[in-house]
Amino acid sequence: MSEEKIGFFERLKNGLTKTRNNIVNSIDSVFSGFKTIDDDFYEELEEILVMGDIGIKATDQIITELKKEVKQRHIKEPADCRSILINTIKEQMKVDQDAYAFENKTSVILIVGVNGVGKTTTIGKLASIYKAQGKKVLIAAADTFRAAASEQLEEWADRAGVDIITGKEGSDPASVIFDAVNAAKARKTDVLLCDTAGRLHNKKNLMEELKKIDRIIEREFPDAYKESLVVLDGATGQNALMQAREFKDATNITGIVLTKMDGTAKGGIAVAIQSELQVPVKYIGVGEKINDLQKFDPDDFVDALFDRSQEKE
Repeated sequence: MSEEKIGFFERLKNGLTKTRNNIVNSIDSVFSGFKTIDDDFYEELEEILVMGDIGIKATDQIITELKKEVKQRHIKEPADCRSILINTIKEQMKVDQDAYAFENKTSVILIVGVNGVGKTTTIGKLASIYKAQGKKVLIAAADTFRAAASEQLEEWADRAGVDIITGKEGSDPASVIFDAVNAAKARKTDVLLCDTAGRLHNKKNLMEELKKIDRIIEREFPDAYKESLVVLDGATGQNALMQAREFKDATNITGIVLTKMDGTAKGGIAVAIQSELQVPVKYIGVGEKINDLQKFDPDDFVDALFDRSQEKE
């Protein structure tokens, strides 16, 4: 494993300390406290998973799979269930091999999410990631309703060394996307990253604006690969899941970016979101620095959660 990957794994492990204390320590106490694998054992595990923000649907699937494995392998000791549980959680979070296909194509990436979740910094970090891959990147600052949004994004664009298309504050976000799409085509851009408004006058207006932006991209740049990422604040737990549902209703969400995973006790929401929405977590952030956003690796995430450091050496 590369030094950079090990470094990120350590930051992820440290960032998940509160989640580990919230979920994993309780799970381990069940494995060590029960003498037999019975209904009470499963009920206790189920309650811990649900209370740990992993969600009812994901928990049901995890417990069902655990029971099946225990029966098939004739396991009698509760402690022997730990590795099975870990692998079952990993299976819940598997990301398809083609999840990052957009990175190898001319792509328009729509970034959605409510204000305050880290949309601006996520766009800056993604721009840096793609620029480092040798891609020509352009940013569209279409969050024209939030004061200073464009200025903040301009700073990130400058830091990443990429161009940016902006509009006047309060102007039509869709017009900025229109200009950016045509600029991207003219400049033979590999990746167009589009910021969007996190809030308009009401939720209906916001969702209608996203649909309008979708139509412009489809009409003006039909040959581009379309990716829509919703940025969620992992620290908000179930609220993040509710936000993801609303954006999924408005646009075709293809991936999730989980930010602010460092220092939250609600890291289990990563499992719940993927299971409930059938939309993969594609990036995870554990800090403010450029390299604190990385592709999501379910094996690394669960190993960091359960502190399996020795297996990463």
